[in-house]
Amino acid sequence: MKHTNTILKLVFLAMLIAVGVVISPILRVEGMCPMAHLINIVCSVLLGPWYSLLCATLIGVIRMATMGIPPIALTGAIFGAFLSGVFYRLSKGKIIFAVLGEIIGTGIIGAIASYPVMTLLWGKEGLSWLFYVPSFICGTLIGGSIAYVFLRKMAASGMLAQMQKKLGSLSYHDKTSILSDSLTIAALGAILWVVIKVAAGVFSLTEPVWNVLSYLAPAATIAVGLIYYIVKKAKTSNE
Repeated sequence: MKHTNTILKLVFLAMLIAVGVVISPILRVEGMCPMAHLINIVCSVLLGPWYSLLCATLIGVIRMATMGIPPIALTGAIFGAFLSGVFYRLSKGKIIFAVLGEIIGTGIIGAIASYPVMTLLWGKEGLSWLFYVPSFICGTLIGGSIAYVFLRKMAASGMLAQMQKKLGSLSYHDKTSILSDSLTIAALGAILWVVIKVAAGVFSLTEPVWNVLSYLAPAATIAVGLIYYIVKKAKTSNE
């Protein structure tokens, strides 16, 4: 049984690596790769921190070798991948903590670590210690929000716990709550942002309205999520 679980984990890991390499160029600019953070968090939740670290490392190496991506392909992924899995397990299966681990690991630690790597190894000039922090945090918020919606829906249907058991990973039951529902609504804005940005690129929609719309959509979902939380909390208190 243990041997079977190991094989399943390796097969699933290989699939995540393949998907990560394929989707990583989507919306990628230097210092921001939202789809990589999506893979990191999903791998952390389903396989654990060490597999997630290996997944991020291999994706980074493949991207550097085949796409000419600078070393931030590694510094911008490995810290968040590992911390995402660690935070998830320390919180006893809270998906939001997996996202927070990715944000802290990549958005802060990875961003700061990228400065000496890009300066000393890549010879890039004009950088500062905090140069990559804004773009890294933005990327993790987008990818993390998409991962949260995806995993939240899997958890609500019971599919997440089933997959964890089949893979031989630690299984948790992150129950749905008013807060988790509110966060899911708010996180939908990241998906809308990606859809608008991809559509604008594919159909060459260069009008300023599309750029404005890409930021209005997340703002609107955050507002709806906040209103939902306030209304539901008030209703629960009255009952």
